[in-house]
Amino acid sequence: MGFMHLIGDIDPTRPLLVLAVAEEAAHLDTDLPVLLTGMGKVNAATALATVLARGPRPTGVVNLGTAGALKPGFGGVTHEVSSVIQHDLDTELLASLTGVTYGAPIGLTGRGPVLATGDTFVSDEAARARLAELADLVDMEGYAVAQAVRQTGLPVRLVKHVSDDAGEGAAQSWRDSVDGCAKELGRWVAENL
Repeated sequence: MGFMHLIGDIDPTRPLLVLAVAEEAAHLDTDLPVLLTGMGKVNAATALATVLARGPRPTGVVNLGTAGALKPGFGGVTHEVSSVIQHDLDTELLASLTGVTYGAPIGLTGRGPVLATGDTFVSDEAARARLAELADLVDMEGYAVAQAVRQTGLPVRLVKHVSDDAGEGAAQSWRDSVDGCAKELGRWVAENL
């Protein structure tokens, strides 16, 4: 058994909220169903794919969570992501080997920043600087959620609250700020869903 935990029942007339961990969902005051997937791309994709395949299907999926800021000016705000990339898949190399593009950017309906997803918790300046050339925020689940939902044809939204600056001390910063981020995510849900 993995980390997957579904709270409530999926309703075919309402959206499904998807978060990695309970700490991020701590202040959701809603009767919408909530899927906790566990951290990382594999956990997110497999948990969500399992639930969507089992049915019933929701009207759409909203992935809520924390993200690191790769550039200044993104902290303290809840952002709806405009597109998401997978930063730890060598898309160009795979395309040169196979002629197929795996892990292409996924465009979303949000008007906010670009999110980079990967299975690495970014906490060093060199990685942060490299990723800042590609994206504004970084997380560990968004791309996997977007890809799993896209396979079903349902709409998907990625909503992230910045917890840290993805640099030195990011892990401690996440621990210290996750509860405040969860309050902001809860507020976003109350105001937008």
